[in-house]
Amino acid sequence: MSFGNPALLWVLPLLILIGGIDFALRRQRTKKLNLFIPEVLRERMGAPNQKNLRSLRSALFYLGIFLIGFSLSRPQWGFSWREAQREGLDLMVMIDTSNSMRADDFKPTRLQRAQWGIEDLMEELQGDRIGLIAFAGEGVLQCPLTLDYGAFMMNIQDLFPGIVPTGGTNLEAALSKALDSFEADSEADKVILLITDGESHQGNLKPVLQKLKEQNIRVFSVGVGTPEGSLIPMDPSATNFLKNRQQEVVKSNLNEKVLQLLAYETDGLYVKANPRDFGVAELITEGLKPLKRAQLESERVKEMEERFQLFLALGLSCLLLEALTPLPAEWLKRRKQA
Repeated sequence: MSFGNPALLWVLPLLILIGGIDFALRRQRTKKLNLFIPEVLRERMGAPNQKNLRSLRSALFYLGIFLIGFSLSRPQWGFSWREAQREGLDLMVMIDTSNSMRADDFKPTRLQRAQWGIEDLMEELQGDRIGLIAFAGEGVLQCPLTLDYGAFMMNIQDLFPGIVPTGGTNLEAALSKALDSFEADSEADKVILLITDGESHQGNLKPVLQKLKEQNIRVFSVGVGTPEGSLIPMDPSATNFLKNRQQEVVKSNLNEKVLQLLAYETDGLYVKANPRDFGVAELITEGLKPLKRAQLESERVKEMEERFQLFLALGLSCLLLEALTPLPAEWLKRRKQA
């Protein structure tokens, strides 16, 4: 058995607790009643066993509520197969993992904020193929284009500054790697989501920019960092900072010009992130949503059979029986009328 809404199972222990408290209170009430009117005397008066009737009504009520609560968790067993067609675009995520992404003008670091932003973005994607390239002095394909979002997220969470062995920041090499990672025969729109502080110390962007335009690949760039910049801590205690060859402390600033250029020249979009808003809503509504989705490969999908109707019907039946079961006072009244 599986559940469509397993989070709702937490309601069941609460119902059991309430039922247990109610049972204990009823026992205490019966004991007090017996002190004034013994059970034998009540039976001689012609009253039915009040304790049994009330217990029956209570049991029917709580069993009905329990079954209805259980049905809300959507119990499932058995399955069937169906063909599912997927439509989506090809989205290659490029994340800067150079040392400058250690900067803490975005708390806790620029890279961590980028990872959280991608996690938020993933919640909005439906059917789009997505891949991952980590880059510094070169681009490294961490995850090829895939529909397996779980595998993609594992690679996102594994990123850290220095995962790419070649130091520095080379946007040309990273973008070239992204170009090679797309499938030439795909009819879907192709998008590169570039997440970086914009500092590029190596390479020439003109040749790769020309290829991007020729292949109609858009660049959506997200600027992570502040124009004022920040020092780059090299340890968690922030006592050791990155230095250049002259042993001078390096300060990293957001370079928006190169990111705006890439977005403008490829008919893409530039989003300036901030510590409180990574810009996911803007990326979706103004960037990804208007693009063309092509039909991707079909696949067989296992669909679990819903069985909540059975428990819902049983629960409602218990509540109906509880409503039809007379109270002792009602029973006595009907007997006198007879």
